[in-house]
Amino acid sequence: MSLLKNSLLAITAAAALVMPAAAQRADFNEVGRQMAIMLQNSHFARIPYNEELGRRFLENYLRNLDFQRLYLTRQDVDRIIADYGDRLHNLLLQGNSLSLATDIYRLFQLRVEERVAHAARLLQDNDFDFTKDEELAMSRKEAAWPTDGNEADELWRLQIKEAILSEMLRREMLDKLAKEQGKEPPSADSRTPAEKVSLRYKRFLASVKDVDEEDIANYFLSAVASSYDPHTDYMSFREMNRFKDGMKNELVGIGALLQAEEDGATKIMGIVVGGPADRQGSLKLNDRVVAVDTLNTGKPGDMVDIMFMKIDKVVDLIRGKEGSPVALKVEPAGGPAGETRIIVIERGKVEMKDEQASGELIKVKNDKGEARRLGIITLPSFYADFDEGKVRSSVDVERILRRLVVEKIDGLILDLRNNGGGSLEEVRRMTGFFMERGPVVQVKNTLGQVAVKDSENGDPIYDGPMVVITDKSSASASEILAGALQDHNRAVVVGETSTFGKGTVQQPMDIGRMLPLFSARNQAGYLKVTIQKFYRPSGSSTQLDGVKSDIMLPSLIDALEVGEGYLEYALPHDRIRRAPDFKPLDPQGLFIPRLKELSQQRVNDCKDFNYIIEDVLRTKERIEKNRLSLDIGKRRQELAESDGRQKERNMERRARFGKMTVNDKQQMVFYKITLDDLDEAAELVAYDPSEESGSFMRRAKNENEDLDQTPDWPSGVDPVKRESLQILGDLVELSENARLAGMIK
Repeated sequence: MSLLKNSLLAITAAAALVMPAAAQRADFNEVGRQMAIMLQNSHFARIPYNEELGRRFLENYLRNLDFQRLYLTRQDVDRIIADYGDRLHNLLLQGNSLSLATDIYRLFQLRVEERVAHAARLLQDNDFDFTKDEELAMSRKEAAWPTDGNEADELWRLQIKEAILSEMLRREMLDKLAKEQGKEPPSADSRTPAEKVSLRYKRFLASVKDVDEEDIANYFLSAVASSYDPHTDYMSFREMNRFKDGMKNELVGIGALLQAEEDGATKIMGIVVGGPADRQGSLKLNDRVVAVDTLNTGKPGDMVDIMFMKIDKVVDLIRGKEGSPVALKVEPAGGPAGETRIIVIERGKVEMKDEQASGELIKVKNDKGEARRLGIITLPSFYADFDEGKVRSSVDVERILRRLVVEKIDGLILDLRNNGGGSLEEVRRMTGFFMERGPVVQVKNTLGQVAVKDSENGDPIYDGPMVVITDKSSASASEILAGALQDHNRAVVVGETSTFGKGTVQQPMDIGRMLPLFSARNQAGYLKVTIQKFYRPSGSSTQLDGVKSDIMLPSLIDALEVGEGYLEYALPHDRIRRAPDFKPLDPQGLFIPRLKELSQQRVNDCKDFNYIIEDVLRTKERIEKNRLSLDIGKRRQELAESDGRQKERNMERRARFGKMTVNDKQQMVFYKITLDDLDEAAELVAYDPSEESGSFMRRAKNENEDLDQTPDWPSGVDPVKRESLQILGDLVELSENARLAGMIK
């Protein structure tokens, strides 16, 4: 986990308990000691707690602070290792680790101050020769630490040169596109490249300096925990509250999307439709918040300046108790420079409807003119309200599925793309909607004991032809569901080469409960520790391997380092025995060889998939090379080639997409199904997905979006979804033909 793991939060005002200011915080030295004991007793892998592990703690902490190895030097790192490397594990158990964590952090902070000051001098001189043949590593993840301050200064000269060059080229390209389109150049009134880069580092320095004891403890203890495996983590009190709110898709706040601006302000990038800010009406998109009075006292001293404040701390000021007011000092979008006004908003519950399950019914005519009714369920996560149980993803999916069954669908797609997982119980219940009672997942604890978890339903709600779409972001619970349906030969898995590969189970443990009697427990935080591994009904773990697609479709993500295998300290893949009651269906009923053959023919003929294959090869080559030229002539040539390639594609796509759109209108009718529709028992109404985003949030438009002339996907259907519909159509037809053949016999 990186230093600024809390720096971006999508929606403001997550619910949290507001602790009294005078409440005594827990002793984080003792918190670290208890966490070290809990890790030894609870972690699945039972890693020996010794000097070697302590060195890993240290390396992980340094990596998280300076992951690009730009600030600390080899001399710094050697000094830290000499001072703490052989005794860190003991210092943790002795309850004396926070001083070393603070010592290392303050050294890092000092180096950031020095490097940013050096960057400021370079930016002020602005004496860069962009015709010299110099290069810079694109990624320094595996690079050596700079040996000393002189080497660090030279590295920073190249870093700043590249930052300015990239900003110059970005503006040139935007101005060129604007001129070609007869529009006003977006960079006409903006800061100089040097000023923009300077503000970027000023904001980073402010975030590094704006820390307290709890922040440093968070960074350090997170590094210790994640040294066991990528998903074991220390979670602060605030983080745990955000985690719970994210799981139940309901927040208490104002309902606005925040973004940190380089000049220090916090910008309003989205407003939830029907949320508190939307109902109040004064806060507008692109408004800039510069101060917050969390209690709306109206007293000048209570209005807190949030310029250059980290987003998570801005959120903490804005959030609060439901029904209480918060005052925002705002610079209105489009107003005169320096104009501000106070906007008071009453906090309230905000439903994250964009993160809820949703459905779609598509009536499709095939090449023979036969009409098919295909259903799609999109599930962003396996959310659940752990506290009250009022919100459950399985309940939402069941309601949508039953409506699709009433609509007599011929086939179903379950879209699990970008679904990072969630509740294990939700996925167990949900799997039973699609198959008869049987094993869904096997769970093994640290003692080697295996428990088999079956689906709940005796009979499936839907047992017809089914396709599951996955990608590299489909993880954990998504992999359990996709793996179970694949093992049982119940569905065809379509998508990227494999899912993420997270085959472990974590349990949050309240560290405060482990602290000595009468000690302060306030904000001690939680240990989210890996306690189990899960396995598919067939006995294979999804750890590292993930769930491989039956039918693979080209994807640019397959060129990137995405997945469990690229994470530090990932646990190994292994197998156990098959589940005792595992009785898969006949695999011939899925017709996978024939489906692959038909799909491959379409993929070969699909221009968009061919474009992706070209981009994959180009991206792999660039990543392997890992060099970035600082010669403006070479960079301009690269950009010109990229721009020319994109324009050729756009021209080809506009002509082709126009024909596809006409064809779609003749052959497809779309019906949207939301949970609100089901609440109101509304009739399904046809809609055009290319004209209606379906989003429950109004979003600010990027100033450069108008210059992007890439055409939208016809009917709002991306290539993967379109091909998945084709595959499902083939599966429906092959299944029907097989049934007819059986009847004839």
